[in-house]
Amino acid sequence: MNILAIDTADQVLSVALETGAGVSYMEIDARSRHSELLLELVDQLRENSGIKPADIDLIACMKGPGSFTGLRIGFSAAKGMALALKIPLVTVPTLDCLAYPLSIWPGIVIPAMDAKKNSFFAALYRGGQRLTEYMDASSQAITREIAATRRSPDERIVLTGCGAQLLYSRLSECYTPEYITLNPESRKGGARELLKISKTTIIDAGEINSGPVYLRKSDAELNSVKE
Repeated sequence: MNILAIDTADQVLSVALETGAGVSYMEIDARSRHSELLLELVDQLRENSGIKPADIDLIACMKGPGSFTGLRIGFSAAKGMALALKIPLVTVPTLDCLAYPLSIWPGIVIPAMDAKKNSFFAALYRGGQRLTEYMDASSQAITREIAATRRSPDERIVLTGCGAQLLYSRLSECYTPEYITLNPESRKGGARELLKISKTTIIDAGEINSGPVYLRKSDAELNSVKE
């Protein structure tokens, strides 16, 4: 099976393609240029792998939370290709993908994305299982969740994701380096993890007609309410 995975949920844009020959992967710090670069990266991977668009059997993309613009771009591209090629589309929660590589961490895993306004999109995991709701929360609120979730004061914490460095700077006021650490690959794109998870996800026929999941309204929506 040939599977294409797209991650546009944050500043690092990544795409992965699995074929019978193996997995190809590309990522770039796109900032706000996802719409310019996404299809170009997809075409490069496909051409390097020697397959045609019609050879793709499954597409996966991030479900959210994440950047409003990035998620819309990724979901629209994935949905458009899935409809055109008449193939399944799988969407996977962004924070689940970020936590996935650290499933064997012997403690609490916190994937974090900078949600601006002194908040983070985050959740707490242990052993690959999510322990909390997906949060749009301040560092203080996350600290309270940690206190309520830790099995003991000695349980270690690892932070990952593009917002991990910023959250680490906030949480290090409460936890010493002995108990909290930063994943050195925290700014990596999540397309490879998305690729792996998509192969074990039950395909929901309704996914292609749904949209990204947001934890808050966009600034444009909030401003229209005020007006």
